[in-house]
Amino acid sequence: MDLFNLEGKAALVTGGNGGIGLGMAQALARAGAKVAIAGRDAAKNAAAAKAVGGIPIAADVLDEKACRGMVAEAAERLGRLDILVNNAGINIRKRPEDYSLDEFRTVLDSNLTSAFVASQAVYPHMQKAGGGKIVNIGSMMSIFGASFVAAYGSSKGGIVQLTRALACAWAKDNIQVNSVLPGWIDTALTQRARKEIGGLHERVVARTPAGRWGTPEDMGGIAVFLCSRASDFITGTAIPIDGGYSVQGG
Repeated sequence: MDLFNLEGKAALVTGGNGGIGLGMAQALARAGAKVAIAGRDAAKNAAAAKAVGGIPIAADVLDEKACRGMVAEAAERLGRLDILVNNAGINIRKRPEDYSLDEFRTVLDSNLTSAFVASQAVYPHMQKAGGGKIVNIGSMMSIFGASFVAAYGSSKGGIVQLTRALACAWAKDNIQVNSVLPGWIDTALTQRARKEIGGLHERVVARTPAGRWGTPEDMGGIAVFLCSRASDFITGTAIPIDGGYSVQGG
């Protein structure tokens, strides 16, 4: 299993203090990586970092200076940076006509612009190390449309295209850039969605061939794979992790 061994590697996971980010951070740590957990909530960062044996970094990725500082701090404290997981993000569920421009921009900047800034900031560290792995968290809304995700869907569609562009640009530096597209994963964000959207839970289970919602732990395997030597010839992809939701007709 040496292909999946991450010992000696250092990873930064944005939004890693809960949900999908924490599930991925835990898996990377179990595979041997040193992990930095970044987020706005210092207390949650500390608890998550303790759980994975990593370090917490307080940062608001909406702020460019703070986002670049987050990467610099992670590299300094871990001694290097080989892996970046761009997971930080938000959603504001409204019909398109009800968004303010500020709300729309906030979602795009949280989910897409921050991933670009963090990737740009980590590039020289990976270039110096002779390679690296970047994993961008998209969504099934990178593929589908829905009436209440004009901003979120736009940002996650952009994540797929950003992934492809970075993959093409940085392949010469031995940096692989891939995206994963989670389906309906049981997190605090989707628990709120179930309260806001009547019948959502039942519809998701009915459409998902696996017959259940995903869990943050379901994201661990793909995280280790895409951050390890096992994926050295894979770049620019967008991989659904959704229990078959995106291939089910009807």
